[in-house]
Amino acid sequence: MNSNVLYSILFVLGFSVSCLQVVAQDEESGEKNAYTFEIVKELPATPVKNQYRSGTCWSFSTVSFIESELIRMGKGEYDLSDMFAVRHAYEEKAQKYVRFQGEINFSGGGAFHDVMHVVKAYGIVPEEVFSGKVIGEENHVHGEMDAVTSAYVDAVIKNKNKKLSPVWLDGFKGIMDAYLGNYPVSFSYNGKEYTPRSFADMLGFNPDDYVEITSYTHHPFYEKFILEIPDNWMFDEFYNVPLNEMMEIINNSIEKGYTVAWGSDVSEKGFSWKKGIALVPDEDLTDLSGTEKEKWEKLTEKEKNNALYSFDETVKEKTITQELRQQEFDNYLSTDDHGMQITGIAKDQDGNKFYKVKNSWGEKDHIYDGYFFASDAFVRLKTIDIMVHKDAVPKEIREKLGF
Repeated sequence: MNSNVLYSILFVLGFSVSCLQVVAQDEESGEKNAYTFEIVKELPATPVKNQYRSGTCWSFSTVSFIESELIRMGKGEYDLSDMFAVRHAYEEKAQKYVRFQGEINFSGGGAFHDVMHVVKAYGIVPEEVFSGKVIGEENHVHGEMDAVTSAYVDAVIKNKNKKLSPVWLDGFKGIMDAYLGNYPVSFSYNGKEYTPRSFADMLGFNPDDYVEITSYTHHPFYEKFILEIPDNWMFDEFYNVPLNEMMEIINNSIEKGYTVAWGSDVSEKGFSWKKGIALVPDEDLTDLSGTEKEKWEKLTEKEKNNALYSFDETVKEKTITQELRQQEFDNYLSTDDHGMQITGIAKDQDGNKFYKVKNSWGEKDHIYDGYFFASDAFVRLKTIDIMVHKDAVPKEIREKLGF
């Protein structure tokens, strides 16, 4: 999920929040957002972080998901390192890329299971132990690192020695040390000594308790398959269920106290970070020509206005079917460009269902302090995959899936 999508590109809105109703208002014009939301169910979550200029939403969203799980489990609130998982994932991705002679994806993107794999194989550390911020920037800036690591693995593959040197991976690790910081072999936390492995064991978090689920018709339902998205570089398998059952799992998860790791496509006309809302308007507009902030900023104001709905009024949404969902995926209209966390359920002033979503684009000067509201239709159409605790899946669906 390459996640630099439209980050920090829109103007500042004010906000006012009551305990039940969320009302957005532009402080300059005094004009209210067309949508107001009443929170129906909301689960605990840690503070919003900022991935900034990095394609690591998959780590930020999964780490946030784990932090919420620790709260649910009664372990307390932790601020865990997002870059620890990034460090390990880059190294394993580099090794696989070299073994495949450059014929698979190597980028900053990834998936929820990447983090779970790292926790299981290597452990995890607190943010204060490994922040990944060692190049003098206040926030994560990975453009140079991504360019250098990509060029390095390509050079390893194309070298003229006719064989790999035994130290190429050491060189790659040196690059990661330079850009993210030295690997934390051991550390002190709250007066105790830990390794990444012993710290994870202390937390008592079990990555095997979690499953990834999707809903597509090009594979049989109630079986697992390797989801064909570029950032599934681990070739991990996902459970496949009908659309209505995927939504049932999401709803049951929130109702039972489990948040949801949510992979989606937010490079849509119906997504407005400025307004804090994601919809599927029952009207087609010309598709965006890119998802990164840099591409967006190259558009003229007229092009931007033509590319997005204003949401000054409520809009009628499309009816989402399994067939439409499949068509969007098959035609690259739904892509794996962002990982987030669903933390609650809300309804708008007309009683329509929305999901409260925690993002990783920072909370400063944002209408909902780093969250936004995605409609039921948007989640139905644009969800690429979800990760949930096994116990969050309704019993009858678990039985169909065989766990």
